[in-house]
Amino acid sequence: MNRRALTLGAIALTLGLTYGVWYSYSVFLVALLKEFGWSRSVLAGAFSVFTLVHGAANPVIGMLCDRVGPRRLVIFGGAALGLALYGNSFIASPERLYLGFGLLTAVSVALCGWVPAVVLVQRQFMDRLALSLGIVSSGIGLGMLFVVPLCQAMIESLGWRTAWQILGLICAGWIVPANLLLVRDASAPAQLVTTPTVQKDGARGAKTHGAGARDVTLGEAVRTQAFWLVLGAFFFGNICSQTLHVHQVAFLVDHGIAAMSAASVVGVVGIASIFGKTGGGWLADRFEREVIYVIGIAILVGAVGALALVGVAPSLIGAYVFAVMLGVGYSATAALIPAMISDRFRGRQFGLILGMGLMGSAVGSALGPWMAGRLFDATGSYSIPFVIAAVCGTIAAIAGWRARTLRLRAT
Repeated sequence: MNRRALTLGAIALTLGLTYGVWYSYSVFLVALLKEFGWSRSVLAGAFSVFTLVHGAANPVIGMLCDRVGPRRLVIFGGAALGLALYGNSFIASPERLYLGFGLLTAVSVALCGWVPAVVLVQRQFMDRLALSLGIVSSGIGLGMLFVVPLCQAMIESLGWRTAWQILGLICAGWIVPANLLLVRDASAPAQLVTTPTVQKDGARGAKTHGAGARDVTLGEAVRTQAFWLVLGAFFFGNICSQTLHVHQVAFLVDHGIAAMSAASVVGVVGIASIFGKTGGGWLADRFEREVIYVIGIAILVGAVGALALVGVAPSLIGAYVFAVMLGVGYSATAALIPAMISDRFRGRQFGLILGMGLMGSAVGSALGPWMAGRLFDATGSYSIPFVIAAVCGTIAAIAGWRARTLRLRAT
């Protein structure tokens, strides 16, 4: 195995464990609901705090990536994540849940999560940026496939406290040595490379992804419409996707599907996201990234309707159809937008600009699940949250298409 493939594989598995922690909260939510009887808005609120803290940390982490390198942050974050998860096993009140999972775990995930991974990839794999981002982000799908069902199995056999302890040991046991031994840290900011793309008329042309990109500061970036369109796509897309991610297990259990089967649905989401991210990344290196993004968002909005249909006619097959649509659709929001940011803004402050862009993702990820839990507590139904999620997904698609229009006008 060559060094490039080894680096991508190590980053992918690191993200799998890191965001396996993120997505496994859906099964821990059910376990905490059973043991403590806290409201869904309280439990979903802990996840909202988690995503807000994760997002707020991203600009700082992006700046540190620019200054000290992303690899060191990942190594430190892996050790911190192991300790944070062990501490979560002692949760006995909502306050401790918000402190342990909402704050400490969130910072740890951010330190060894998406921003350092994107900076590592962007500096070393500009020749196939979208595909490389798709490959490493497919590790998140592996985390959903293996970590979420593993956590559910441990919860059922050992209890949720022991499950969090073992998960912490696994995370630290892989992330720290793997990034010490297998990942190299390129320190130079990426520059423009020529990657053929497809013109409006469908012909393969000589234009490049990122042909208009230049070395800009954060202040210059935020004064452009393109930055705010990408931020909006992050925000509205994540309201849609994270509403589904966080509440899917509880929704399925409410409609008669066994908890372990519901956890397996999350695994199917993970499998589908692997194909969505790698396939979407491959396509986005060959065609207009915004077009592939909008197609993914359309599939995500369709997943909202598919899950609503499962509520009308519960079946495991229907749940798996929803899972495939969610996995393929949401992966567009994760893998393609960082490449779209790189197409427009790169250079010495890319990590900081990316971290600020991810603030939109964090706020959307926080607002969507909390809103859904609050509305469920008030109405006893997910009908209104699902409608809001679908509308937000549509707005994200419009923002992505508008970003394409501006890019075409400028070239």
